[in-house]
Amino acid sequence: MPFLSIADGMLPLPEGCLVLDDHWPWTTPLPNTQWVALQFERERLSKSDFAAHDIEAPSSIHQAAPKRRADFLAGRLCAREASKRLTGSPWVPGIAESKAPLWPQHLVGSITHSGTLAASIVASAHHYQSIGLDAEAIMPLQRAERLATQILTPNERDWLASLPAEQRGAFVTQMFSLKESLFKALFPLVGVRFYFQDAELEAWEPESNQVHLRLLKSLSPAWPASSKVQGQYTLLDSHLLSVIALQLGDKET
Repeated sequence: MPFLSIADGMLPLPEGCLVLDDHWPWTTPLPNTQWVALQFERERLSKSDFAAHDIEAPSSIHQAAPKRRADFLAGRLCAREASKRLTGSPWVPGIAESKAPLWPQHLVGSITHSGTLAASIVASAHHYQSIGLDAEAIMPLQRAERLATQILTPNERDWLASLPAEQRGAFVTQMFSLKESLFKALFPLVGVRFYFQDAELEAWEPESNQVHLRLLKSLSPAWPASSKVQGQYTLLDSHLLSVIALQLGDKET
C-alpha cells in the first residue's frame, strides 16, 4: 500500500520527513482511534529539529546516538499529528520511568519505528484501556528460523512447520510483532514485564489477518493466565504492522 501525502491542516514536518499517511491499513477499523505514519530519513534529522518543531525531549535523547534521536523525533511527530487529528489538540507524550511513552489522561496510544517508517496510533481513554502498535521488516527465512525458538512457543513452532518455506519468515515476523504489540498494550496496565514465551497464538484467520493470543502467564488479578486478546496485522510499505487494542471492559477468560 503506497503512502499518501497529506497537506490539509497538517502540522509542519522537518525536511527529513518525506510523506505522511493516515489511511487505515488494517482490515477492521477501530472506532475512536487515529493512526498516522510517516517515512523519514534519519541522516537528515538533527538536534535542532526538536526545538524547531516544538518536540521536547529529555537530555538522554539529546545525548543519544543520531539513530535513536531520529527515531524518537519521527515517532513523536506521528503521535502529535495523530492526537491533533483525534482531539483537535496536538499532544506529545512524555517518557515514563519504564521508557514507554507517557500519555495524557484522556488518551492512550503507542509509537513504533522500523527502518524509514515511523508510526503512532492514538485512542480515546473513554473507549480504550490501552493500545499497542508495532512495525517490523519481514525477516529473511534463515534469520526467522534462527530466532524461532526464542519467539515462538512449541505450539507456534508446530504452526510454523506446517507452512511452506516461503511463508515462514513472514509468520515469525508476524508473531514477533504481535507479541511486541501485546506487551505495549498490557505493560501500562499490569506493570509487569513478560516475554515472548508468555503468550501464544490460539487462533489465526489468515484471510482477514486477525489473530487471538492467549496469556500463558498471570500478569495481574485482572489479567490471569488464559486471558485472550484479539489483534490484527497487515503489510505496509514492506513492513509487517500489528495492532492490539484493549477496549474498556474488553477481556475474555
